[in-house]
Amino acid sequence: MKYTLGKQERLKSKKLIEKLYKEGSSVKAFPLRMVFLQTEHTSEYPAQMGVSVAKRNFKKAPDRNRLKRLMRESYRLQKEIVYDNADKPYVFMISYLGKEEKEYHEIYTKMNKLLHLFVSEIKNKKNDEHQS
Repeated sequence: MKYTLGKQERLKSKKLIEKLYKEGSSVKAFPLRMVFLQTEHTSEYPAQMGVSVAKRNFKKAPDRNRLKRLMRESYRLQKEIVYDNADKPYVFMISYLGKEEKEYHEIYTKMNKLLHLFVSEIKNKKNDEHQS
């Protein structure tokens, strides 16, 4: 598997983002929250992702951009967790909820926890479908 995060793997569609926030489920590993939705998308990859940092918590754009960069990087290195377990296409948005900047290793650890929570959530949904 290539550890890249190309254009095809990024969530850019305004319609999909709108649908995601309307119909999606979420998991949290503070300071990160993932809103996800199982839906078709234009990419051949199993998942498309986006990142966001609230302007109300970080007024300066360089601070927001740095956090988004750290979040993308920690996802890029651990995306195999999602890719190995997602049998259907997913879109998700990862938001930074904290009010102060965390170090990269903390974000990396929380991203790992968040991705494992996501995988267990989709496995639970799959088991619920099989039982009903």
